[in-house]
Amino acid sequence: MDEKPSTRKSPEFCSLRYGLAFIMHFSNFTMITQRVSLSIAIIAMVNSTQQPGLLNTSTERPLAFTFNHSNRSIREFKTAEVSVYEWSPETQGIIFSSINYGIILTLIPSGYLAGIFGAKQMLGAGLLISSLLTLFTPLTADFGVILVIVIRTVQGMAQGMAWTGQFTIWAKWAPPLERSKLTSIAGSGSIGCVCCLLWFTVIYDDPLHHPCISIREKEHIVSSLAQQSSSPRRSVPIKSMVRCLPLWAIFTGFFSHFWLCTIIITYLPTYISSVLRVNIRDSGVLSSLPFIAAASCTILGGQLADFLLSRNLLRLITVRKLFSSLGLLLPSLCAVALPFVASSYTTTIILLILIPGTSNLCDSGFIINTLDVAPRYASFLMGISRGFGLIAGIISSTATGFLISQDSVSGWRNVFFLAAAVNMFGLVFYLTFGQAEIQHWAKERTLTRL
Repeated sequence: MDEKPSTRKSPEFCSLRYGLAFIMHFSNFTMITQRVSLSIAIIAMVNSTQQPGLLNTSTERPLAFTFNHSNRSIREFKTAEVSVYEWSPETQGIIFSSINYGIILTLIPSGYLAGIFGAKQMLGAGLLISSLLTLFTPLTADFGVILVIVIRTVQGMAQGMAWTGQFTIWAKWAPPLERSKLTSIAGSGSIGCVCCLLWFTVIYDDPLHHPCISIREKEHIVSSLAQQSSSPRRSVPIKSMVRCLPLWAIFTGFFSHFWLCTIIITYLPTYISSVLRVNIRDSGVLSSLPFIAAASCTILGGQLADFLLSRNLLRLITVRKLFSSLGLLLPSLCAVALPFVASSYTTTIILLILIPGTSNLCDSGFIINTLDVAPRYASFLMGISRGFGLIAGIISSTATGFLISQDSVSGWRNVFFLAAAVNMFGLVFYLTFGQAEIQHWAKERTLTRL
């Protein structure tokens, strides 16, 4: 019986662990959608010219032609009518980054509590709260920018609860040779309330307590995790973690990765609208293309990483560093090239698609490296890792708003050059200090399943 799980794997796409990955995928997709929806809507909400005279003119002109030029004039009038919020680029940067403030507040405590009490309830509640607050966001804009920032911050706290607990679940559900694949499926889109219903109904914290799992799949998962810690923890070795350079390599990778990703997520519609002069309808369509590429690259990267590991073609640390290198270097090259091809519509769109697509290859690199070096504390460390990433997101969003408010052309160039420099720093640090072996402080009080 002990040999069967290692020689006969349970059917993959008919298994509960893949069902969990797909449900988590739609949950992540929902949360990402809730984050970026305001980035697209803000183009219509804000008077980009910052000139009151033009606003009045654009509001009055369609009225004169409404009855003679029905469809086009109505569309123009509606666009002008909603452009009533005079939010400067700096203010928009604060609005975009406010959701990251909320996530930071809950990442570490939610990760620690999820590891003790289980992640199912925490993830479901976070998704539900975030979904409900999204419904109220348009209403809060009329009451002032402060309330918008507050709502986005609370929404970030809810999403922080949902993001962090995922790695507690994968530490118990994902066999080591399937971690890249399963986590990449879950995070590749990663709507809202429906996912909550599925989550609370069919998801369990670990395979041992699931009533519908097959004996074969349960044995496969349990045996593959047999040498890893399973004893409940009551304390976290903070001092050992602080001294651990491989962890700092992961944290630095997150900081670099999130710096550029946050800019793309929050400012992509603004860039397409202001630089390429695309209307809001086409801007929304174009803004979705990079995320489709990102989802595809995430899944393909996870499949390739697990293929390389399962065939023993590369060592685990080699795979982690390879995908980290691709995920930090390639988008940096694309970002640096963007200011020089701004006159070419097609080339710009291609580069904008490639940046998030290639960047998500990091999901098979340092993003899941905490599961390698300290699976016992994966959820807690993922909270800290995302905390570093969100700090980068806050700084990059605010800095981007400041830079483009000074001068649009040179501002965008400086934004992308700075992002590339941050990526290169993170890459060099990770390649120097990154590891994939379980650290000694994470091996304490291990329990081997027989």
